[in-house]
Amino acid sequence: MKVSDFDYNLPEELIAQVPIEKRDESRLMILNRKNQTIEHKKFADIIDYLNPGDCLVRNNTKVIPARIYGKKETGANVEFLLLNNIEGDIWETIVRPGNKLHVGTKVIFGDGLLVATILEIMPGGTRKVKFEYTGIFNEILDQIGLMPLPPYIHEELKDKDRYQTVYAKYDGSAAAPTAGLHFTQDLLKRIEEKGVKIANVTLHVGIGTFRPVKEDEVEKHEMHTEHFYIKKEDADKINETKKSGKRVIAVGTTSCRVLETIADEKGQVKEQEGDTKIFIYPGYKFKILDGLITNFHLPKSTLLMLVSALAGKDYILRAYNEAVKQKYRFFSFGDAMFIQ
Repeated sequence: MKVSDFDYNLPEELIAQVPIEKRDESRLMILNRKNQTIEHKKFADIIDYLNPGDCLVRNNTKVIPARIYGKKETGANVEFLLLNNIEGDIWETIVRPGNKLHVGTKVIFGDGLLVATILEIMPGGTRKVKFEYTGIFNEILDQIGLMPLPPYIHEELKDKDRYQTVYAKYDGSAAAPTAGLHFTQDLLKRIEEKGVKIANVTLHVGIGTFRPVKEDEVEKHEMHTEHFYIKKEDADKINETKKSGKRVIAVGTTSCRVLETIADEKGQVKEQEGDTKIFIYPGYKFKILDGLITNFHLPKSTLLMLVSALAGKDYILRAYNEAVKQKYRFFSFGDAMFIQ
């Protein structure tokens, strides 16, 4: 299977640079896999497509302000992007300029609030870094860090909270699970009042989510690893839903990847913590997923392959071309799609 099969033409002006003013007023494309139809709605209308007894599974990770700017002891400017917390105060980071940051180099951030020492050059050129500070690490990051927006967003984000879901809880992501950005507290409350269950998983989204596929053949691509966990109460809700014949609907590809990683052949899940590098592309047989709420993804990306595995490549590309024609907004701050 060729990566080039998952390409489509996207005019640059359709890449959303800022969030829409009200989260649930973004547009929503409804794809019905059985009838192969396409409908155009507002995101708040999602409630009309959810049935009592269904279970929405959302990712409650929280994005940390992981982009920090500092200086070497020589005074040279340095940029760090925190990727993942290895243990304690030791992190894997992307550093710029990489060729100037050798093992033993010290970098000072926020006039000394944070001091980093390069411990090791890791495979792929990232650095293992140890931080020293006084106080609480996440509070210092809040003070000096910036949200690590995707490379295709060139506008400054005025409100940090707009790159968080309203239910974000556990710090650890370098990117937002963007399908969840459309929900408001009020919409979630109305969905629960309708009798729809809401379960949580936590998957800390890595920056690898933006890395392009460099292979020509889909099967040769290797996915990045991301850490996840799910609690017993959430696993129980998901299992009850499956047993009662109702639908398990993932909010976003991150929730989908956790569910498909942990489900057994009967579509049952249990409380656990681990790492996943699951790669879902056409030909994959879903074990648990019945529906997916998701944004519009980059051409030739692993996420476009995932939605093509669920709905069929030709149908998805037809929907994407329709979205371009109807001037939908694309990517992280863009509009949404519900595949049912």
